[in-house]
Amino acid sequence: MTIVQKQDEQNVASLTKSEIGSLKVLRIGDLVEGTILEKGSRMITIDLGPHGTGVVYRGEIQNARDVVRNLNIGDAINGKVMDMDNDEGFIELSLSQADKQKSWELVQDLKEQEEILKVKTTACNKGGLVADLFGLSAFLPVSQIVNGFEGKDEINNKDEITRILEGLVGQEIPVRIIDVNPRTNKLIVSEKAAKEVSMKELVQNYTVGQEIDGVVSGIADFGVFVRFTDNPAVEGLIHISELGYKIVENPKELVHVDDAVRAKIVEIKEGRISLSLKALKTDPWTRVHSIYKEKQDVRGRVHSFHPFGAIIDLDGEIQGQVHVASFGSVEEMKKKLQQGEQYEFVIETLNPEERKILLKLK
Repeated sequence: MTIVQKQDEQNVASLTKSEIGSLKVLRIGDLVEGTILEKGSRMITIDLGPHGTGVVYRGEIQNARDVVRNLNIGDAINGKVMDMDNDEGFIELSLSQADKQKSWELVQDLKEQEEILKVKTTACNKGGLVADLFGLSAFLPVSQIVNGFEGKDEINNKDEITRILEGLVGQEIPVRIIDVNPRTNKLIVSEKAAKEVSMKELVQNYTVGQEIDGVVSGIADFGVFVRFTDNPAVEGLIHISELGYKIVENPKELVHVDDAVRAKIVEIKEGRISLSLKALKTDPWTRVHSIYKEKQDVRGRVHSFHPFGAIIDLDGEIQGQVHVASFGSVEEMKKKLQQGEQYEFVIETLNPEERKILLKLK
């Protein structure tokens, strides 16, 4: 028996029902940390704890050779989830993209905090300046540059613009990040914004517990950005966990850009406002005992598959779980269940306090 097989058996055996209920659900694109089990030139296997076993294949090893070179068995390593369940039953990871995603997460945090950064420009084009920011290519448009353009409301001479831009290459310029989009590799910075009123001052007009009206201004894997109706300069974030009481795989299941929403402010910290849609809804788990009982037959629709089992939609925002152990393996589970289809189940365990209903296929 290989190290990987032994490790997988230990992972499954060590899972308790409470751990299954509280286990963070991995999704494609997530960053995950693990420990190196085996290292070879064609494949690296990584222990991801209760999530299972991750693998890094040869092509990705070559892409991240500078990182891989110094890795040893037992070392902790971060990877980006590329495939939740590949043909060999492993979680496929990328090491090079993990470093890049960390950079994107960092610049997103810095944007939300409205931090002023100094960037060294490396090149210019007809539209502005290019700079390196944590290994990412940042763009500073002409319209967002102050240095060299002060007192010049409009410059129509392209040669003059080029001359000014060329003179700024190699200089350090204070900027704020104004636009971040990892999907399109878009990172826009602004010297003008670095001189504007800080968001930390703007959020002083709001308090935790206050309800606000807003418009969805952006959607990311981790949540939804909302621009306040009463002050469009203020933007808050609804984390994916605060969109509702059920597990949401993709925020686009619930909202779209330009949707009008009403949300509650649940946290204000360092100039960032955290919002919640869930806080304005009645908790469905308070009525679970009046609807469901242990050993009761129920009908549910398969919402999603995960290494620990399947999530089943029962009633509105109430979901149950079917553990993979009742099928023997993920492969067998997917043979008997299809995503989006309805099946008959029996409630094995009902625990509203832990927001958990454990089901078994009839």
